Amino acid sequence: MAGTLYLVATPIGNLGDLSVRAAETLEAVDFIAAEDTRVTVKLLNHLGIKKPMVSYHRHNADTRGDALTSRLLAGESCALVTDAGTPAISDPGEELVAQCAAQDIPVVPIPGPCAFVSALAVSGLPTGRFTFEGFLAMNKKNRRTHLDSLRQETRTMVFHEAPHKLSATLRDLEETFGPDRRISLCRELTKLHEQVWRTTLGQAAEHYAQNPAKGEFVLVVEGAAPVQEAEYTLEDGLAMAARLQAEGASTRDAVKQAAAACGLSRKALYDLVVSQK
Repeated sequence: MAGTLYLVATPIGNLGDLSVRAAETLEAVDFIAAEDTRVTVKLLNHLGIKKPMVSYHRHNADTRGDALTSRLLAGESCALVTDAGTPAISDPGEELVAQCAAQDIPVVPIPGPCAFVSALAVSGLPTGRFTFEGFLAMNKKNRRTHLDSLRQETRTMVFHEAPHKLSATLRDLEETFGPDRRISLCRELTKLHEQVWRTTLGQAAEHYAQNPAKGEFVLVVEGAAPVQEAEYTLEDGLAMAARLQAEGASTRDAVKQAAAACGLSRKALYDLVVSQK
C-alpha cells in the first residue's frame, strides 16, 4: 500500500504560526522533502525533531521526483516543505503532486501560512475575485509581455517580488496600469519589520526609485475598472423600435425587442412609441 505525501505549510516568518497538526505531521512521517535542508533543519531543531531529509527544489525536481514517488509507492510517508509557506503553490512541489496524482499516491494538505493570502487579506483591495501571478520574469521583455496580458484584468492581482527587482517591477506596473492604480506593498509579513503600505503605483515607483528596497514583498494590485455597458435613452429605444416596425414588426414586438436590447422599461417605451403616432 502506498504511503502518503503530506503538504506541510511552514511559517513565513514567525515560528509561532506553525500549527500543532503541522508539527505532529513532521514528527510522524518517515522522511521530509525540503526545498533547502539547511533552512528546514532550523525549524526541526526549534521543534526538537530529528528526521531524515532529502532536498527537493526546482533544480532537481525532474530527477528527484521519481525517487520520491518510488519511496512513497514502497509505503513510506513524506512531508513536503518549502523554506516558507505552503508547498506546491508557485513552487516545484506542484510537479510532485501531479506525479503522485498520476500514480494514485494519497496527497494530504496540512494548511497553514501562505504569504499571498495574508497579503491579500490586509491589502484593503477587493478580495472576492483575484488572480495570483507569482514572480514576474527577470527578463524585461518577458515581464512586459506578462503584464500586457493583464491590462484588462478586472480582478485584484497578486505578485511576489524580491527586493533587488522591486524598482524595475514597479516602473513596469506603472507604465502598464497607470500611476493612479492602487497597490498594497506587503513587506516582511509576520516578521519583525512587517509593513503594509497602501498607495498608488506612481507613488510607489517614485519612492523605490530613490530608496533601496529591503525584505521580501507581496504586491497586491487593484484590477481594471469593469467596462461599462453603453447606456441607452428612451429616444434610442424609440429609434430602434421604429426601425423594427419599418422592417415589418408589430408595435408590440418592436417595443419588446427594443426594450430588451436597450435595457429599458417596456411600458415606458411602449407609451412613448404610441404617443408618437
